[in-house]
This record gives sequence, structure tokens and C-alpha cells, in this order.
Amino acid sequence: MNSLIIKNLSKRYENGVQAIDNISFEITNGMLGLLGPNGAGKSSLMRTIAGLQQPDGGSIEFNGVNVVENPDFIRRHLGYLPQEFGVYPKISAYRLLEHLAVLKGIVHKNDRHQQIISLLQQTNLLEHKNKAVHTFSGGMRQRFGIAQALLGNPKIIIVDEPTAGLDPEERNRFNNLLSEIGENIIVLLSTHIVDDVRDLCTNMMVVSDGKMILQAKPDAAVASINGKIWAKTIEKPQLEEYQLKTNLISSQLSGGKLNIRVYADVQPEAGFVSALPDLADVYFTVLVQNQPKPASHV
Repeated sequence: MNSLIIKNLSKRYENGVQAIDNISFEITNGMLGLLGPNGAGKSSLMRTIAGLQQPDGGSIEFNGVNVVENPDFIRRHLGYLPQEFGVYPKISAYRLLEHLAVLKGIVHKNDRHQQIISLLQQTNLLEHKNKAVHTFSGGMRQRFGIAQALLGNPKIIIVDEPTAGLDPEERNRFNNLLSEIGENIIVLLSTHIVDDVRDLCTNMMVVSDGKMILQAKPDAAVASINGKIWAKTIEKPQLEEYQLKTNLISSQLSGGKLNIRVYADVQPEAGFVSALPDLADVYFTVLVQNQPKPASHV
């Protein structure tokens, strides 16, 4: 069983941005979904865990080793798929994986070949093994990214915004692959797509402004707000009014009107109906609860 223990982790950049603000959590095998808006600190946290940058304070322990002091230890056991990754032009998928396998220390040719063929099969890319990776579609490139991340049988994989821009079919294929991988190792999935966390993750964490504002199991998080989500259809000019007088967590335009959802212990006013909560309601609720309420206009 693998374990990752983060304690009081902090990181401030030279421009003054506090990207990670005293975050602590522990996880073992399985998939942790890391949710948060753009600029929340998700990528900074992933990069710090991967040893690509040093924290200003706190500790990261992987399988009993302090990897802030010994970053090479986690790198030896790490697979990493960043948001953007470059590929060499005109090099086939097989040859590029072979090159990356050598860099990862897989020195025996037969071992490399067997592992590469197995990964190409697992990612449904075997029939494309002789094609140049730079010609791949977005979904194929992401699956290739997972293949390279799995070289060397890592014990922890970090995947940063993997399904952004993928069509529904490719997103489903990619998520099935991630789910299979997450059964035996630690997978950290950073995303802004709530449905990915709902479908894949045994645990979730929400970050905002560098702080961890929620850590929970998705089902338990949804259950915790049962009976506290209320829905109503309003006219668009009424939106600001409801922003000021309720804990409005989301709004969606439909047929020229707004369907709003509000967090409240009891019915806010006539016209609201109780709504069955989902993980998106959890996400928006904790974000709203950790932001200052808009000032009233006089």
C-alpha cells in the first residue's frame, strides 16, 4: 500500500502570489480528485509534489520518505501528465516511448519492448504505434501521455487537467483508463470538471486561493447538503437581488430565464423548491462559503 502525507505545505511565488497556503492531507491507493477554479493553486500543488519546485514550508512524505529533502525518491516512482506536453516532430509513438523508457532507466531492450507494447495496448494506441505523435488527435495525445506516465510501473501518478478539450467519447475512454489505473496506485487528478471527480474518485479535495477548503468522499459530501439545496426560476434582472439576499451557489440560463440554486437550511422564500443535491452543488457551495459576500448597493 502506497501512502502520501502532506503537512502544512506552503508556496509563495516571487510576484507575491500565495499559491499554496498551509495545505495538509493524507491519501493511500486510489484516486484523489483535486477541484478548484483557475488560479486556485491546483497546478502549483501538483508541481510541488512532483518535485518540480521546492515549497517554502511544510513536508511531503511518500512511502515513509521525506521527498522535500529527497525529491529523487518520488521521481523514481512517479508518472506525470502535465496540462501541456511537447513531443518531438516526426517521431513515432513507439520510438518516442522507447526514448522516454531509456530516460526512465529501463535499460534492457526486451523489457522496454514488452512494456511499450503493453502500454500501447492498454491505451488503445497499438495500431497507431508507427504514426508520428504530433499528428495525433487531442484524445490520442492524452492517451499517449498516460502511456508515457506509466512507463517504469510508477507508484504515484499526477494528472493535471487531462480531459479539457476532449470530446465526450474520448473523455469517457480516457476516464475509463484512469479508473483502471487507480485501483492499485495513487492517482492525483487535478481538474475543473466536477463530473470527472464524481465518476472516478474515491476522495476529493477543493482548493481556492491556495487553501484547502474541503476534503471528503464525494458521496458523503453530497449527503452532507441533502435537504439544503433549493431551486427557483427567476427573471434575469432579478439575479443581483438574489445574490444579495440568499446564498446563491449557481445559475443557469434556460429559455430566457435563470434557473438558480441556493444553499439554505430552510426554504428561503415562497417559490423555492427542494432540489436533489449533486457534487456540483457541493463544489459551488464550499466556494461561495469561502468568498466574501457582495456588498449591497445603496
